[in-house]
Amino acid sequence: MSNHAGHGHHDTHPADIDWDVLGPLLEQEAELNGTQYEEAARWIAALPTAPKVRRILDIGSGPGVVSCLLAQVFPEAEVVAVDATPALLERAKNRARRLGVIDRFQTLEAELPADFDRLGEADLIWAGNSLHHLGDQRAALARFAGLLRAGGTVALVEGGLPTRRLPRDIGIGQPGLEARMGAAAATRFEHMRSELPGAKREIEDWSALFSAVGLAPQGTRSFLLDLPAPLSRPVRDHVIASVTREREVLGELLTAEDSAVLERLLDPEDPEGLHHRADVHLLAARTVHLGRRR
Repeated sequence: MSNHAGHGHHDTHPADIDWDVLGPLLEQEAELNGTQYEEAARWIAALPTAPKVRRILDIGSGPGVVSCLLAQVFPEAEVVAVDATPALLERAKNRARRLGVIDRFQTLEAELPADFDRLGEADLIWAGNSLHHLGDQRAALARFAGLLRAGGTVALVEGGLPTRRLPRDIGIGQPGLEARMGAAAATRFEHMRSELPGAKREIEDWSALFSAVGLAPQGTRSFLLDLPAPLSRPVRDHVIASVTREREVLGELLTAEDSAVLERLLDPEDPEGLHHRADVHLLAARTVHLGRRR
């Protein structure tokens, strides 16, 4: 199980993934969302019920952007980045070294749910868009609850809003391209879920699921990423890289017309494309749900 650092919609079979391409993309994505993740971590740290955080598990850590951020927000804590992909854990380790938190940083290559018993106890379990990669989400949440020390917290990043990068009408093709790409991603996501081992359908009421596994819901907050046009070069490059990947991943789920429009949008020579358009922006919301072990 890999959380792809917030990429709920990038759910390709691990064997098909080129991590040299996806690794940097995931890292950029999490870095762009860094302010929201930091706000979320500070929210957790400031809760009147917050425990003393000595050990943190970042489940599906990907390249470790959030793991390192958690290490900075919780300066007393040991942080364990947990992921199934060695290439991403290597990135996480290098990042921790660069940021000077390596002395409190560990990586653990683990495949969930098989390796739950290798995780050890924690005061904070951060699961960033990773729970939905497990077939039985309720059972996994119950296992997380079992790993928490008294007063410990689970932070689930699930839900939020689809990312928007373009206006509804971009002047080429049929208006509403991103909404249709979102619908295709939702179809693909459902297909990914249905093929997971032990897949169970669950109403995605995270507070109710916390209660069902004996955790007390501690609130839900959404954090906004709002980068209006005109974008800086690095952010524009990131948008181009993500749209390139979505086009590959959504492939057959898009109409021929939408595919042709995406081709134009990704053509560096096309004046109507993402490389040159003045209206490209980045707007996203991430939702964090907290549950506490009494």
